[in-house]
Amino acid sequence: MNLATMAAGVAEPKWTWAWGWFRWAALLGVLLGSLLMLLLPRGSREEPCTLVLKGLTLLRSRLDGGHRAAAGKPGPPITAATGLSVTAGGVDLLVVKQKPSADVQLEAKAALKQALEMKRQGKRAKAHKLFSHALRMNPDDVEALNEFGIFSEEEEDIVRADFLYGKALALSPCHQKALRNRDRTLPLVEEIDQRYFGLLDAKVKKVMAVPKGDSALRRVMEEAYFHHIYHTVAIEGNTLTLAEIRHIVETRYAVPGRSLEEQNEVVGVHAAMMFVNTTLLARPGAVTLRDVLDIHRRVLGYVDPVEAGRFRRSQVFVGHHVPPHPRDVPRQMEEFTQWLNSEDAASLHPVEFAALAHYKFVYIHPFVDGNGRTSRLLMNLILLQAGYPPITIRKEQRAEYYHVLQVANEGDVRPFIRFIAQCTETTLDTLLIATTDYSVGLPEARSPGPPSDGRTIPVKT
Repeated sequence: MNLATMAAGVAEPKWTWAWGWFRWAALLGVLLGSLLMLLLPRGSREEPCTLVLKGLTLLRSRLDGGHRAAAGKPGPPITAATGLSVTAGGVDLLVVKQKPSADVQLEAKAALKQALEMKRQGKRAKAHKLFSHALRMNPDDVEALNEFGIFSEEEEDIVRADFLYGKALALSPCHQKALRNRDRTLPLVEEIDQRYFGLLDAKVKKVMAVPKGDSALRRVMEEAYFHHIYHTVAIEGNTLTLAEIRHIVETRYAVPGRSLEEQNEVVGVHAAMMFVNTTLLARPGAVTLRDVLDIHRRVLGYVDPVEAGRFRRSQVFVGHHVPPHPRDVPRQMEEFTQWLNSEDAASLHPVEFAALAHYKFVYIHPFVDGNGRTSRLLMNLILLQAGYPPITIRKEQRAEYYHVLQVANEGDVRPFIRFIAQCTETTLDTLLIATTDYSVGLPEARSPGPPSDGRTIPVKT
């Protein structure tokens, strides 16, 4: 008898004994769970799967909070209201957003009725608050969306009206009133869109007219480089300061007392940005799937070398969005890169093209981690190839950024393109201001919400 046979002979009885105890323990757990369900008051009983989900959510919130606190990161809030994904033991669970109760729906309908009455009486400020209140209680009320759209259109807020009609149609595609209203607002919105693109193009020409050797332009571009690294990792929860990130990039030395994982995230983004700037931009031709994998390999390579540049092999959940199954990721990424190099994509305005590429990429969510950082770099690669400067989504804009991505997942990608266009304009304004006689720092992030002049962005997919 060799060593392998002896080991098998010893281990098998132990495993059989352990498995027997496991089966008895599982049976006992089921019986206790059933007894608990019978003892609970009728009003407090929940489905067993709900109880298990809540238990795993609580466990994950504690475990994940502890791990991230050790790394200098705050633990993510995990609640049923936010719909954040929960990972327990390598299995991804989605906390489903609950629909409003019957009482809440009745209150929402009462608020809508009162809003219409206030509108009839000419009390438009009160009507606006009541419309908003009705939709906060029941965001999927098609009638409230359509009526608030009509109200917004009367207030000459065409952008909001078109958005509300579009959301109503996403929920009820055959809603006749919303269809007629959308047919009226859509051409007006597209006309505004084209004017905004023209404004961006004019600002790009002014920036391109600045001599390349201009010291002020060179200085602000250098600052923008560090700002991009700082904000793109901060959006993901990195707590390093701008000064610490600059120290890491310039000296290649670690910051004592700070999380090595967070510092490796900085090194990875810096390496990916250098790859984009020195290799991809200098090489003419199409953006290939290998290029996308190479960007991600650098983004994640210093934090998780095993998963860097490798498609995920497990199902993940991103908020309420369920990305494609792992077996479909390679095919969808092939189709994505084909679209990147298609005539349809080339016919789009550069800002629209870059925003749609960003969104399509995160919709597929091809990697286990680093999807946001990779998509933002890919977006900037497209902008740079078109002669636009790279843009930065600031950490202060995180809530708005995720909100417009969620709206896009719900069927309207226009607000996300609009958001990217605003970020582009902020970057262009920064460069133009920096190259004038007045020296100023990088501007703060815009306040959330659409532009005050009602500019929008067209959508072509």
